[in-house]
Amino acid sequence: MNKASETERTGSFRPTGAPDLALDQNQAARSMMEPADQLRELLAQEINGRPFTELSGVTFDHRGAELAGHVLLDALEDAGYSVDDFDAVGALTAAAVPLADAMLHAAASRGQALNAFVMDFVYPSIKGPSIKGKRVILLDAWLSQKSYVQTSSLVTLRKGNELSLDCSIIRRQGAEPLAIASLVGGLGPETAPADGSADSDGTGMPGHDAELPTIQVVDPVDDSRTGLPFICVFNEGQFSPRGDQDR
Repeated sequence: MNKASETERTGSFRPTGAPDLALDQNQAARSMMEPADQLRELLAQEINGRPFTELSGVTFDHRGAELAGHVLLDALEDAGYSVDDFDAVGALTAAAVPLADAMLHAAASRGQALNAFVMDFVYPSIKGPSIKGKRVILLDAWLSQKSYVQTSSLVTLRKGNELSLDCSIIRRQGAEPLAIASLVGGLGPETAPADGSADSDGTGMPGHDAELPTIQVVDPVDDSRTGLPFICVFNEGQFSPRGDQDR
């Protein structure tokens, strides 16, 4: 096949790598599973009894990143936030950067436009396209008391469900935060659904009819508080040694 016909077949991008590589048996079996189940399996292998990990072994993996982007979009939609309802996703920590990028590409593959940005707490600002007037979802890889104790001194979780976050960064940009999402989460009993309902699909999220947990976001500048819905794809208890019993 000449170069012209190759370009015509693939668009403006040049194909790379060896074609038609055979999948091993594990990959073939995994490909038959639902995306959320595939991702759960990868996360379980990455966590493997650890009390906390930034999940980089999954989020920087080519399969894991693709799965995470789509599963996060699906989880948000199940919680009532379709891509039409928000304009950008913002990474709260470095661990969330590959997830924000994965969601951007997952949305693009669905023919939808979504931007991403990173919160910069050293010089309070954002990195990425302007979010002025935009509706945003804040994002992390693992959001729990354990994760914020270990990954950030500027973003902390206190009293089980108060996230100390400099919201003035977003306010100065003129953006509207809609919710906080994470791939894995566990914020204690204060954030349980108000009606006490459990997740309906095994993901750790409440079902469609259940009330979403709320994180009280505290602005350290003026101590004002704003409640934001919290959406996690998987509960950290699912990956503990007794996770299957606790669900």
